[in-house]
Amino acid sequence: MTLSPELRDRTFRWIADDVDAADREELQRLLAQAMVGEQPAIDELTDRMRAPLSFGTAGLRGPVRPGPNGMNRAVVVRTTAGLGEWLAAAGKSGGVVVVGRDARHGSEEFHRDVAGVLTAAGFDVRVLPRPLPTPVLAFAVRKLNAVAGVQVTASHNPPADNGYKVYLDAGSQIVPPADREIEAAIAKVGAAVSVPVAQGWTTLGEDLVQSYVERAASLPRSPERGLRVAATTLHGVGAATLRETLAHAGFTDVHLVAEQERPDPDFPTVSFPNPEEPGASDLLLQLASAVDADLAVALDPDADRCALGVRQRDGSWRMLRGDETGALLGERVLSTLDRSAHPDPLVATTIVSSELLRSVAAKHNARYDETLTGFKWLVRAGDGNGTGLVYAYEEAIGHCVDPDVVRDKDGISAAVLACDLAASLKASGRSLLDALDDLAVAHGLHLTDQVSLRVQDLGVIGRTMARLRAEPPAELAGIPVDVTDLRPKADVLTMRGQELRVLVRPSGTEPKVKAYLEIVEPVAAATELDDARKRGRERLSALREEISTLLG
Repeated sequence: MTLSPELRDRTFRWIADDVDAADREELQRLLAQAMVGEQPAIDELTDRMRAPLSFGTAGLRGPVRPGPNGMNRAVVVRTTAGLGEWLAAAGKSGGVVVVGRDARHGSEEFHRDVAGVLTAAGFDVRVLPRPLPTPVLAFAVRKLNAVAGVQVTASHNPPADNGYKVYLDAGSQIVPPADREIEAAIAKVGAAVSVPVAQGWTTLGEDLVQSYVERAASLPRSPERGLRVAATTLHGVGAATLRETLAHAGFTDVHLVAEQERPDPDFPTVSFPNPEEPGASDLLLQLASAVDADLAVALDPDADRCALGVRQRDGSWRMLRGDETGALLGERVLSTLDRSAHPDPLVATTIVSSELLRSVAAKHNARYDETLTGFKWLVRAGDGNGTGLVYAYEEAIGHCVDPDVVRDKDGISAAVLACDLAASLKASGRSLLDALDDLAVAHGLHLTDQVSLRVQDLGVIGRTMARLRAEPPAELAGIPVDVTDLRPKADVLTMRGQELRVLVRPSGTEPKVKAYLEIVEPVAAATELDDARKRGRERLSALREEISTLLG
């Protein structure tokens, strides 16, 4: 493969238009190597100069590197100019826009570019005072009645990545068609070096952060505070805010994993900074055991996700699945809800999450809804505006426990509510595992799992979905199933039978076809739980094998 004149010329134009001297030099070196025929350089340049990062419903996310197919200052400048044009066309010129950031590579420079471009475009730009959790940005957008918010973060992505997350005036993430309209506006922006940039934005004070802390700390429903907590923030920006919020709520016996407490964009102790990933919570569970904790809490690097760890009855520790935490927090919210303030409450989860919340909602005479995956949909559950929403969660450890003020997942407020629940249970000699047993007896034992087919050829994904639609199974694990195609709403197949459910869909972020499995095992009494678990695990294992074969 040789360097094409078209790729060469496109690279020259990008270099001429780039706003960052170091990025220009890096591309110049790569181009020089490619021009003398070095194949790795040609391949790398081809990848960097391919179509620009797609502006999806969470904004941008990609590797930090020069070129249109990466996160860099030129991309951020052009993206922000397009966002500003879109806001102005929507009649929001001059409005407040809040800008925040995490501590990843490039975040400081990128958030300064966002603030400068929007200031030059005439917006009232308010910048968070330091690297802070994403939920603080979402909180600030609502509190300040902003027309938009931008958080520079790649959440729990690998260390090489960064991102650009957009919130609108309701404090929630954008949804179609806004994403496509903003992307179209970005495409019309000229060279990054020609985009006006200005100083003069306002840096918000710590009082804004304190307002968030005080609100999150007000969430506990019981007076109990006797709880020892082990926690990690996985080298992200959540440690100080988590510690302060828990202390403000009265939970002062908190032990943080020292190796992971300070922000570090290289994430040296984890291969993938996501609490869901195998091994990511190992240091946390070691600490929990060492300090004899009552609860373990893991936040992802931008602190919008929360995972819980519990001591099992044999003394070992394990992390709860997102569905387990979701059911526990949903029950906690509904069982302690002020019905005078929320006379017609709504709880919501996604189509790939457990349906246990449906049964919990029915018990409490609350409305229930299932949405497509993502909090951009969850906070709009029910009538499309999330009216009456009091709790929402997704199985990927995202929880929204205070939607009146944070219309997105919030790991810190979820941690506060989890501590409240755990402390209340401890005071009566019980644990989160006992609470899960209560849910199983009341609603049946819900067991969930996932099966993924990772592919090299992306065409396999479409062919697999087409095959399943053309030849759907008549039964799974010996149980007749009805198959429903959710197109055009979503590229999802649902397979339902008695006490069994499977959803199959392409992954939105990885080259995978994913299947979400759930079985329900009836439980007549607490004394039957052990037998029910054994039967349920056997059924789930058999279903997993069958789905693995079905996906190929």
